[in-house]
Amino acid sequence: MLAAVLLGGIGLQLLNPQIARFFIDTATQGGALEALVGAAVLYLGVAMFNQLLSVAATYLGENVGWTATNMLRVDLALHCLKLDMPFHKARTPGEMIERIDGDVTALSRFFSQFVIQVLGNLLLMVGVVVMLFREDWRIGVALSAFAVLTVFVLNKSRNIAVSAMAGERQASSELFGFLEERLSGLNDVRANGAGAHVMLGLYRAAREVYNKGRRAWAMEGVLWNITIGLFTLGMVIAFSVGAWLFEAKAITLGTMYLFFQYTEMLRNPLDQITEQLKDLQKASAGIGRVQELYKLEVGLKDGPGVEFAPGPLPVELDEVSFGYGDEEMVLNELSFYVRPGHVLGLLGRTGSGKTTVTRLLLRLYDPASGTVRLGGEDVREATLEQLRHKIGMVTQDVHLFQATVRDNLTLFDDSIDDDEIVRALEELGLGKWYRSLAHGLDTELGPSGGGLSAGEAQLLAFTRVFLRDPGLVILDEASSRLDPATEQLIERAVDKLLANRTGIIIAHRLATVQRADEILILDEGRIVEYGPRALLAGDGDSRFSGLLRTGLEEVLV
Repeated sequence: MLAAVLLGGIGLQLLNPQIARFFIDTATQGGALEALVGAAVLYLGVAMFNQLLSVAATYLGENVGWTATNMLRVDLALHCLKLDMPFHKARTPGEMIERIDGDVTALSRFFSQFVIQVLGNLLLMVGVVVMLFREDWRIGVALSAFAVLTVFVLNKSRNIAVSAMAGERQASSELFGFLEERLSGLNDVRANGAGAHVMLGLYRAAREVYNKGRRAWAMEGVLWNITIGLFTLGMVIAFSVGAWLFEAKAITLGTMYLFFQYTEMLRNPLDQITEQLKDLQKASAGIGRVQELYKLEVGLKDGPGVEFAPGPLPVELDEVSFGYGDEEMVLNELSFYVRPGHVLGLLGRTGSGKTTVTRLLLRLYDPASGTVRLGGEDVREATLEQLRHKIGMVTQDVHLFQATVRDNLTLFDDSIDDDEIVRALEELGLGKWYRSLAHGLDTELGPSGGGLSAGEAQLLAFTRVFLRDPGLVILDEASSRLDPATEQLIERAVDKLLANRTGIIIAHRLATVQRADEILILDEGRIVEYGPRALLAGDGDSRFSGLLRTGLEEVLV
């Protein structure tokens, strides 16, 4: 369809100068008025129909371009979501939004207009040259040489601003990253009087965008000046050859005008091609940055897959050592075993490696040495989907999406029945809250769950895990931000969540670890105490007993 519309438009553009030539020659030779009126009406009709075809071609081209770039956004976002945690820790969400959306948006205009403006105009140029040869071989040769020279020069100049464009895109990404990071910490910025410092950083980032953008614009200007010079040369050639042929009485005044209009038609496609070359430079910069992301490979490869047994799963770490990047080891030859259905209380000072253990179990990272097993299977043998379906985790930071209650609980999984969701809400103590919702599960939660208390948000996180029915539940300081009264309400939900499941609880508060079967205390990535909770609590010389006497929260924070 696009090809047919494009070719039809080119044909009409080539036809109109012929009609204009007929009108001029007929008028200068005293032709009939009816012929002049007919030529004028035909000229206007062809011009109007050509405009309709141009609109249709633009619409079809935009549709193709946006379809292609939207698919590219999806593929790029999915690729980035699969990349390892070190990649995401090194980049802010604002930068990633600009990389995935901003860079791809820079490609959209190029993709949507490339066929129309470049291929279409190249075909139009060929058609013009053919028509000129048909009129007179001398003007045909002259303007063909001009067209070939122009295309050659523009092709050589097409990459002149690519590096400058890439620099502008990078500066824009850094500005978006800066804005996202500061806006997300707005309360802390205001509370600590850091507004002036943030504004100074914003000015610096914006100035970098301005400087890089100005350089990119200047490089674009070089290409524009080259184009203007080429257009001037083309008009000089057309008028010189046309005047010579007219003086020699080899052509009529109408044909002279025909040469001029065809030369203008050469100018328009060359002008459009120049604009597209500017877009190509922007697109090349964007494509380069997109390719940089695509070249990044996932370090954590899916295993061949294993079959986990239903019900509670045993957990084992065997001589596991791990460090983040070039940092020193966070865990050092760590070994422990949690029996199916048992609950492990994992304690230690900040930085002792507690959360790192959970990250290795979820396989957000792989250990430097040793083996992590779930259900008796090396976690590296399971697919990531299998592994994360069997492990449920609740942290102190509950993220709620701006979506319905149903989508927030199922994480957009349509296979979970509404009745099952309602039963889970009732069982975990959210029945009264659910019945107060105006639209039930279709109620929209605002940004950050707007209107929900900390306890309700925590219970929603528990319900998410409960609906997945994992074999291992990890509670990473899940109640550390709750007041004691609210925490008592959460305790009943925790009991239901851990029933007939293996559990690992990272906690600062004494009440949370009272349900643990075993206690493991870490210090600098090593086990300093490990054993049954009741036994350690009764041993006056144990660290755990000391924590109970002095107050668990005060010692561990």
